Parts: sequence; C-alpha cells; structure tokens
Amino acid sequence: MSLHGKRKEIYKYEAPWTVYAMNWTVRPDKRFRLALGSFVEEYSNKVQIVGLEEESSEFVCGNTFDHPYPTTKIVWIPDTKGVYPDLLATSGDYLRIWRVSDTETRLECLLNNNKNSDFCAPLTSFDWNEVDPNLLGTSSIDTTCTIWGLETGQVLGRVGLVTGHVKTQLIAHDKEVYDIAFSRAGGGRDMFASVGADGSVRMFDLRHLEHSTIIYEDPHRHPLLRLCWNKQDPNYLATMAMNSLEAVILDVRVPCTPVAKLNNHRASVNGIAWAPHSSCHICTAADDHQALIWDIQQMPRAIEDPILAYTAEGEINNIQWASTQPDWISICYNNCLEILRV
Repeated sequence: MSLHGKRKEIYKYEAPWTVYAMNWTVRPDKRFRLALGSFVEEYSNKVQIVGLEEESSEFVCGNTFDHPYPTTKIVWIPDTKGVYPDLLATSGDYLRIWRVSDTETRLECLLNNNKNSDFCAPLTSFDWNEVDPNLLGTSSIDTTCTIWGLETGQVLGRVGLVTGHVKTQLIAHDKEVYDIAFSRAGGGRDMFASVGADGSVRMFDLRHLEHSTIIYEDPHRHPLLRLCWNKQDPNYLATMAMNSLEAVILDVRVPCTPVAKLNNHRASVNGIAWAPHSSCHICTAADDHQALIWDIQQMPRAIEDPILAYTAEGEINNIQWASTQPDWISICYNNCLEILRV
C-alpha cells in the first residue's frame, strides 16, 4: 500500500473504548493493520483488528473479539515473510494465541503454566522472539518469567492447531516482574532481559539459567515498568521507572550507569520505542500528551532536546514504531489510535 501520494501525515481511528494495548502487524501483505485492546476495568474487554483502507484513507475495523480482562500487551507473530499462520498473541490473566482471518478471529490456544490451582497470577507483559517465532516469554506479578515453546502445526500445508508448552520457568526478580524482552545479541534467540517492582534490570541467557546479571538498579529503588532493546545495536536498551519524567538509556557493557537520560517530558513517561532502522533514534511518549523523537548519537554527552515533538489530544498510553515501515509511528490516547508519518 502506498500512502505517499496522498500526503496525509496523520491517520486517526476512534475506538468505542479507551485503548491501551496496540501492535502493528509485520506481514508484508497487511502493512497498515493494527490490533487494539480495550482498557475497561471489568471482566469483559475487547480486541479490535483495524486496517487503513487505501481508497478512503480511513481506518476500518475488520473484526472485534471478546477478551477477558484488559490486554496488558498484544503482539502479532514476528513473521515478516508471511510463512506462518496469521497469529496474534495477547496477555492478561493468561497468554492466548489467536488465529486471524479477514472475517473472524478465533482462539487457538490458552497457555497456562499454573495447572494445579484455581488462582492465576496475571501476566504483565510478554515478548515474541523475532529470530525463532516458536519462542515466547511472559512476565508475571508472581516474580517469574516463563519461556514458552509454540508448535504452529504446519504439516504439509495442513492447518493444524497451534499448541504450546512451558520450556522453562524462573524466578526472575524479588518482586513483581513488569516487562520482558528478547535481545538480538548472540544470535537473537537465547538472551532476554526483564524489569520489575524491585527496580532492577536483569539479563538472562536460556543456555545458562542458573545465574542472571543485574545491569541496572534504579537509584531510588522505584519500580521499572518497561524495557526496550535497541533494534540495531544490541548493546543498548531503554527503561523507565514508575511515575518518572525521564527514560533511561543503558549500555550492557557499562552496567549500573545510564549512558543517557531523556528528560524533556513534563509528566510520567508511559512508552518507549526504538527506531527499527536506526540505532540512534528513539521515541518516548508520556502523560504530557507528547511523543518525542530523540537522536542519541552524541552519547555519552548529554542529550538536551528531542529532534521532533508531536502533541496529541490526550495522555499517550502507548507508542509503537512500525518495524516494517520505519516512516510510521502509532500512538494511543483516550479512545483514539493515531498513526503519524515521521
């Protein structure tokens, strides 16, 4: 889909509820398709699949499906070639894998590693491994991370059911774990990091799970809510603390000391997204209604100001930089999704 002839820089979609979780598809045939999750403080929530219609230049909702509790995160299968089934994963009370078609979305499997209890520890986040799409990692309030193996059942073109199993579960932090992300270092399959309520960033290697490395601790022991790896240089990652006005950039080669602090926001930072195509550009979004793009080439010299700023009409809850089309960033605030050409 070529939108460059239209010269429109911003496209907006209004959902019937507050939008929180959001993700771009990476399939080459569905470039302007996103999944959105509702944030309604009750059991009954929704996920919508929306796409940009080329003719009308408007977002259209392809289908809506029910989801128990709000989705804490939504991720499309990282399948840039379109060889796997069209799958979508969501986290909330459990990790669920959904199969998407043009008309409907149906649940393929529910992954629950707490088989012997009625109680479930909600999942705060998860990540889908880009090198091996049969690997997912979840983070939970019960202090653990779980690595899941997925079988997508592609036997001789027959559409088999998707199933999953626990590869490993580990106690990752002293308190709740709030985010997990696979690193592209060392082949991109085995290394991952997590952040949590104990204020630390910890790094793990699936080949050596008997120990982990603490690469940063918040000086005030404030909980760390998100982490995000640089897409081009696996030495760098970004994180942010709860209610903090700044995002912190870390270099795994220099543990415990931030290489940069991005602190132009005037209210709590809610989201961080690295550019998919550049090692030195990162976007932050916050409750001050602003999405800021930063050029961090000057590190370790202080990064004073962003190079680009966009002001939305509400507090920005989430931000994503489209991995297969680096000209586009998506944000959500209130009940709105906007995609912005950068």
